[in-house]
Amino acid sequence: MNMPLDPADLHDCRDAFTSTLEVLAAANSDIVAVCNDSVGSSKLGGFREKFPSRLINVGIAEQNMVGVGAGLANGGKLPFVCAASPFLTGRALEQIKADVAYSQANVKLVGISSGMAYGELGPTHHSIEDFAWIRALPGVPVIAPADRIETAAAVRWAVDHDGPCFLRLSRVGVPDILPHDHVFELGESNVLMEGNDVTLIANGVLTHRALAAASLLEDRGLSARVLNMACVRPIDNEAIVRAASDTAAILTCEEHTIFGGLGSAVAEVVVDECPVPMKRLGVPGVFAHTASANRLLDDFGMSPEGIANSALELIDRKG
Repeated sequence: MNMPLDPADLHDCRDAFTSTLEVLAAANSDIVAVCNDSVGSSKLGGFREKFPSRLINVGIAEQNMVGVGAGLANGGKLPFVCAASPFLTGRALEQIKADVAYSQANVKLVGISSGMAYGELGPTHHSIEDFAWIRALPGVPVIAPADRIETAAAVRWAVDHDGPCFLRLSRVGVPDILPHDHVFELGESNVLMEGNDVTLIANGVLTHRALAAASLLEDRGLSARVLNMACVRPIDNEAIVRAASDTAAILTCEEHTIFGGLGSAVAEVVVDECPVPMKRLGVPGVFAHTASANRLLDDFGMSPEGIANSALELIDRKG
C-alpha cells in the first residue's frame, strides 16, 4: 500500500489559475473575469484588488453570467467566466450552447470545484456530468489539467486560443506531476510512465492516483503505461491507438460518470480503430453519495489499489 501524500506536497489548482491569470491580465488589458458571487471560491480576490474595474460579479445568475461573458467577447474583451462547475455547466447549458459554442464566442469557461470536490455538500453540488454536457457541443475544447503546472500552462494556452474552451478545475490538492517547463498542446496527451502490459488513462485529480497504481503494478512485476489525457475533446486519437496496439488493454479513470466523459471518448476511438479489452472507472451511472472528495473516489474503486486491481482484471482478460 502506498504511503499517503504529505499535505505540504499538495496544491490547489485554483491558485495556479488565478496567479497565472493575474500575470497575463497585467500584460493584456482585454482580459476580464466574470463570476456568479464566487469571488472567494474562484479565488479571484487578488484579481479584484489588482483590476477592480475588470471583475464583473453578476451574483447568483449563471445564465446571465454566460450571456454577459459572450457580450464582452463580442465587444473585443477576453472574458474568463468562472463558477462552480455544477452550476456553470448545468444551469447555464443553454447559454453555453447558443451564446458561446454556436456563436464561437471567445469565452473561456472555467468550472471551479468540479467532479466531487464539494464532497460533503452531496449530489446537488457534485459535477460529474460536465465532461459529457460540454463535450457534446461542437467547437468547445474540454480540458481537465492534472496539476498546478498544467493548469497554468492551459490558462496561457487559453489566452492565445481564438475561440471558446472549458477548463475544469478541482479544489482538491494534487501533487506536481509535469515538468515546470511544460507547454500545453491542445489534443495532445502526455506519457508519464512507459509500460507494455496495460495502459492507464486519466486526467484531473485521477492522474496522480493512476501513477500510484502503476507503481503498485510494478511491485508485482507488471508494467503499466500511464497517459495524462487532459483534453477530453479533442481527444488524442494517435496516443490511444498506439497504447491499444502496444499494451492490448486500456483502463480509464475519471472523476465523472462513466457515461459520456473521458472513458466514453477513449472507447469511441478504441471501438472504431483498435478494439482491445477496456474498462471505464468512474461513477457508475448513479448519483454520487455524500462523503469527502477523496473518500468518494475510493468508494468508486479509484484508490491506487482499486485502479491497480481493475488493471489486473484487464490483464487477465487478455489471456
